[in-house]
Formats: sequence, structure tokens, C-alpha cells
Amino acid sequence: MSDKAKSLDVNIMGRSYKVTCPDEEREALLQAVAYLDQKMAEIKSGGRVASVERIAVMAALNIAHELLEARTQRAAPPAGADSFDIAEVKRRMAAMQATLDQALAPQEKLL
Repeated sequence: MSDKAKSLDVNIMGRSYKVTCPDEEREALLQAVAYLDQKMAEIKSGGRVASVERIAVMAALNIAHELLEARTQRAAPPAGADSFDIAEVKRRMAAMQATLDQALAPQEKLL
């Protein structure tokens, strides 16, 4: 597989972002984008948070909470629980972090 990164246009909350990732991580990135978009839409539909920046931060906190819960379950899995692939979670979290960084970059210029 090629390690060469390619540019990919993604949409999060109706905004377009250009993201660079290796071909072999494209599907995981698209899944991360879809997951992030879903989380942000849920927060927006709650009506308590208005700005995209705040919605992104709240989504990041929710996702971080999910990760920490997953880690706790990994440390002490319940009897009969399926195995958990921490490497996959780390890769997906890195892809989500990159997406969040790019989504918030235009907001930082405004501050």
C-alpha cells in the first residue's frame, strides 16, 4: 500500500474541509468524519450550543469520554465481553483529532 497522503474533501455540519490522509486510512477517516458529524448534529439539535466551535468542543469532550469509558472496560472487561482493539481506537481518535484541528483552524483566525 502507498504511504503517500492524498487530499480529500469532507463535510462536517455543512462545511467543507480539505483533509490529507494516506489511502489506506481513507475509509477510517470517512468513518471518523461521519461519526463526528453525527455527534455535532446531536449537540446542535439539543439547541443549547450555538457556535460551531463550541459544538466541536462539546463533541470532542463526548468522544473523549467514550474513549475513556472504553479504556476502562478494556482494563476490566466484563465476563464474556468481546475483545477491544485499542490500536483501532487510537487510529480513529488521531483521525478525528486531525479533523477537529482542521475544522477549528478557521475559527482560531477569528479570535
